[in-house]
Amino acid sequence: MAYSADFDKFRFPAALAGAFAGKRVFVTGSGKDHGIGQALILAAAANGAACVGVHFHRSYRDGFDLVAALRARGVKAFALQADVTNTRDLWASRSYMIEQMDGKGPDILICNSGLTEKGYRFGRALSALEGESRAERRARVRQQYLDDIAESSMVMNTKIEGFVAMTHLWAAEAIYHNQPLQMLYISSMQAIEPGVAVPGYVVANWAVLRLPEVLKVNLGRSANMVSAACLMLPFIRTGMTEEYADNPKVFGRWQPRMLEPFEAAHGMTQLLCRPAEELNLGNFKLCVSGSAEDMKLTWSRVRLEPREEALDWSAGEPLRLAQTGAAA
Repeated sequence: MAYSADFDKFRFPAALAGAFAGKRVFVTGSGKDHGIGQALILAAAANGAACVGVHFHRSYRDGFDLVAALRARGVKAFALQADVTNTRDLWASRSYMIEQMDGKGPDILICNSGLTEKGYRFGRALSALEGESRAERRARVRQQYLDDIAESSMVMNTKIEGFVAMTHLWAAEAIYHNQPLQMLYISSMQAIEPGVAVPGYVVANWAVLRLPEVLKVNLGRSANMVSAACLMLPFIRTGMTEEYADNPKVFGRWQPRMLEPFEAAHGMTQLLCRPAEELNLGNFKLCVSGSAEDMKLTWSRVRLEPREEALDWSAGEPLRLAQTGAAA
């Protein structure tokens, strides 16, 4: 079986049970073994969730194995395969998801993406190879350019279009059925502290931070039915980051070592114990301090507050536009 997590590591102190107890929880990108999405599903399942939905697009083997492992423990769990960037896929999954949740939508919907970039030096030209002709180099550079942009586009489409589509679908369902919904968007601290080589990942995670406010503005008087917040996470040891786990040059400026998935899930569960109205519209950063042997996890709230400043050179000489076509 592809499922390899230790379920018992996701049993957290009773004081944190309120985060998931009795709730219907759905997490996108949760099929991949040893991923952040799987960790959140396990945290919900191990701490009293009434039902958990495991979503995947390509990782069907891991996803089905996870569902089977949860059911063997008596957890009500179901698998859902869909491409979150394909609106037909999402709409088709709607009725199935409601059916699996006993005729209701989720209480907690966590938008998580299982994608990142392998990495490339954004804006840098490839070096010439010894003995390579100009024509060969041009062909190699072109192919590398196409591959790099395709990689970034996939990440941005999944993280931005996918999150927007999920939000539109389930916020509308919550309001129509008068059922409160808590939405959480998984971002990254690289949204505010960009790392090299992953431009699409950084841009996508920055865009995610604006979703809660955009949702509130569009819901208007119905905004009290849906709460939304973003979680900015540090480096977590997953299948995508494993190769960097022992390379402090990659993550060293943020934390003494990579978090294990169950450690990150523990931190996120602590945050979710707070009232939904307290988290609403917030961008919360999971901070890591201490040593590799004695790490401390704390949360901080990051405020994105644009500040407008008049430019002296423009204010001193404003453009004056005469009205044309006015009646005499």
